[in-house]
Amino acid sequence: MTLATATAPTEVGIYADIPDAVYHADRNSLSSSGARKLLPPSCPAIFRYEQDQPPEIKTEFEFGHAAHTLVLGKGADLVDVGFDSWATKASKEARDAARAAGKTPLKSEDYAKAHAMAAAVKRNPVAAALLENGTPELSMYWDDPETGSRLRCRPDWLTHTTTGRPLCVDYKTTAKSAQPAAFGKSAADFGYHQQAPFYLDGLEANGLADAAFLFVVQSKVAPYLVSVVELDPEAIALGRDLNRAAIRLFADCMATDTWPSYGDHIHLVNIPQYAYYQSAGLLNAQ
Repeated sequence: MTLATATAPTEVGIYADIPDAVYHADRNSLSSSGARKLLPPSCPAIFRYEQDQPPEIKTEFEFGHAAHTLVLGKGADLVDVGFDSWATKASKEARDAARAAGKTPLKSEDYAKAHAMAAAVKRNPVAAALLENGTPELSMYWDDPETGSRLRCRPDWLTHTTTGRPLCVDYKTTAKSAQPAAFGKSAADFGYHQQAPFYLDGLEANGLADAAFLFVVQSKVAPYLVSVVELDPEAIALGRDLNRAAIRLFADCMATDTWPSYGDHIHLVNIPQYAYYQSAGLLNAQ
């Protein structure tokens, strides 16, 4: 399958050869990130707008892709452009040429950093064991039993435990700490508690029942420490409830081709509680 001829599959199942561009451009199925985009603080109007716009290439995303490529062993070739910034014309031309060739351009510092991060993952015994044997980036499609909506997910890494239990591993990088407790806040902020059950349900729908889901979390700050995290069942249950709301909303929007924003009415909005406390202290000091 070439990128020029590739299209999203019409049948449910697990596919190993769906190009990134085809997978992410599919407007007829809902992904985990799309489910999160449908719900507050976002809305269906933003979800549809972003589907309609060509994705903007951002260098910070390219670095994230580079780390994934080295850790998972799959992705576009990485290119050290030989520059330390994108400020010059020559550096931008080198960057654009690499992109045009289907490669990921990196500043020299970031190229070295991505390799250092990959080496740090391999030094973590738990992460290294999880990523030793498995398959990266399989694309999975299934139909929601309740609404009939087509859903999709793309696990970073699919493997099995020593007892044969399916195991999905997701690699996350963070600009902050990889300390496990800190990841709980990141999970809430970025909806990772929705991603895990979305993927688990996709695995089960494709015949991989009773799967486990683990996050390999790595700091992008030296010494690039790594932790392996599993979300609490209560968080998974909440995420699954949010996913159900998003899937129902997606089905309604698709059926009517209506993608609402924040509602066509006047909203009564309060200010945060901390503002009351701050103001009370200020007034009491008068």
